[in-house]
Amino acid sequence: MTASLEQLRRCHFAVDLGAARTRVYVKGAGLVVDQPSAAAVNTRTGALIAVGEFAEKMTGRTPHYIRVVRPVSGGTVVDIEMAQRMLRHLLGDKIRRQLRRKPFLRAAACTPHDADPLAQRAAIETLVGLGARRVELVDTLIAAAVGCGLPVERPEATMIMVCGAAATQVAVLSLGSIVTAERIPVGGEAVDHAIVQHLRHEHELMLPSQSVRPLQVALSGNGLTSQGPASTEIHGRDVATGLARSVQVDTAAVRDAIETPLTAVLDGIGRVLRECPPDLVADLADRGIMMVGGSALLPGFDQMLRQATGMPVHIADRPDICAAQGLGAMLEGKIEPLTLDPLGA
Repeated sequence: MTASLEQLRRCHFAVDLGAARTRVYVKGAGLVVDQPSAAAVNTRTGALIAVGEFAEKMTGRTPHYIRVVRPVSGGTVVDIEMAQRMLRHLLGDKIRRQLRRKPFLRAAACTPHDADPLAQRAAIETLVGLGARRVELVDTLIAAAVGCGLPVERPEATMIMVCGAAATQVAVLSLGSIVTAERIPVGGEAVDHAIVQHLRHEHELMLPSQSVRPLQVALSGNGLTSQGPASTEIHGRDVATGLARSVQVDTAAVRDAIETPLTAVLDGIGRVLRECPPDLVADLADRGIMMVGGSALLPGFDQMLRQATGMPVHIADRPDICAAQGLGAMLEGKIEPLTLDPLGA
């Protein structure tokens, strides 16, 4: 359940724990952490070796006794102890000392739409382990809408699409609340997996763990449309021989592979619109869809949505940090609630 604005104004810091990246906003200091949600652990001693960017770079490049773990999956904390250790190191001693000086430390955290009680409890326990005496939970859809400047408190429809690493969330908002919403278990990781499988089956090529994003970038700004480049060169390992090999990949075939998981996203948008009241759908015909989240930057994704829905599609200025910015705006008291005074008899 989303906390009230009055409760959020009392919070001292906010955390957006995502499957791909972790962001921390400290009241009065701004966004102090924006790092990958990864930690490298020595399995022999249990010692934490690296977190964030450095741990991400170690993925697939470590000896057998060093394991890179991700304590967050699909916006849900799956390893509370590791998430706490990761957050402590990402915050650093200086920020943690500043937070510990607060007499009654309050925190806020983003949770996916319709997160079950266990997922909510995991988020609360993670921040309690950092010293928080009280934790307020905010729906990611509300936080992201506030962060990208949508007028969520007005009596008119706004549609937001949060494109995460493990899931995509779509919602129609009005009067500061969610009217209809859908959580689709397809995100940037599903797109990466589709590309990896395509190259394995069609070209017998295995990609290094760090090379999928450069492949998407190689599709250029019109990646999911026919105006993109005809082919691109990809380096990887031959499945049969294990030797390094380069192949010329037809980007039209890659686009077909990418569009398969994205069809589920289009179906989810259709379900949200069908459940939405007609008056709000009429608003959306003019206002369109606002895309936020790291996967919103997938080349040509916005054009694909525009063609499929016939509605305007916009990408936020900084789509990857919108949820953290929205939490920060609520903490700083920059959002004024819409007051609905009861009428007298």
